Amino acid sequence: MNHRMTRTLLVVAVVAVASACPRNTPPPVTPSPTVNQDSIDAAERARREAADRAAAARQDSINRANAAREDSLRRAREAVEGVRSALTAPIYFDYDSDALGEAARSALDQKLAILQSNTGVRLRIAGHADERGSDEYNLALGQRRAASAKRYLTQRGIPEAQIEIISFGEERPAASGTDESAYAQNRRDEFEITAGGDALRSPAGT
Repeated sequence: MNHRMTRTLLVVAVVAVASACPRNTPPPVTPSPTVNQDSIDAAERARREAADRAAAARQDSINRANAAREDSLRRAREAVEGVRSALTAPIYFDYDSDALGEAARSALDQKLAILQSNTGVRLRIAGHADERGSDEYNLALGQRRAASAKRYLTQRGIPEAQIEIISFGEERPAASGTDESAYAQNRRDEFEITAGGDALRSPAGT
C-alpha cells in the first residue's frame, strides 16, 4: 500500500511539474499588410508627372536661351548692315560743282565715325557726272568730286592710305534719261568697301 501511494504521488508530481513547464510554442505570425495597388499607381503617376514637368522646364529654358541668342545675332547682323549701308551711301552734287552741300557733309560725318571705329576698312570713292559736257571735262569733274569727299575725311583724321579715289565721268549713270531728275542722280560720289568689310562694327557710343 505504501509503495502504490508513493508511485501514485510520484506520477502526480511529475504530471504537475510537466504541466507547469512552459511549452516551446512558435511565435504568432503577424499577417502581411494588404498591398494597395491604387496607391502604387498614384505614386507612379506623380513621379511621371514630376519628371515631365522637369523636362518641360528644361526645354523651355533651352528655347528661351536659343531665342535670345538668335535675337542677339539678328541685332548684330542688322547693326552691321546699317553700318555698311551708311558707309556706302552715295552723296550728290549740284550741277557742274564739286562743292559739298549740307546733306553731303552730313553723310560724310557718318562715314567719318565709321572709319574711325574701323581702322582696317579701306574705301574707294568714285566720282560721277551727268552727260552734259565733254567726256574729258566730266572725267575731270568726277575726279574733283571724289577728291572733295576724300579731303573732307582726311582733314578730320582719316589716313590718306585708307581712301583711294577714281573717276568714271559720265560713263556709269545711275539713272537713264535726259531730265533734271536723272541728272541729279548721276552727279554723285559712290563709296565702295575694298577691304575690312567682313569685320564692320558700329561706331563707339552708338
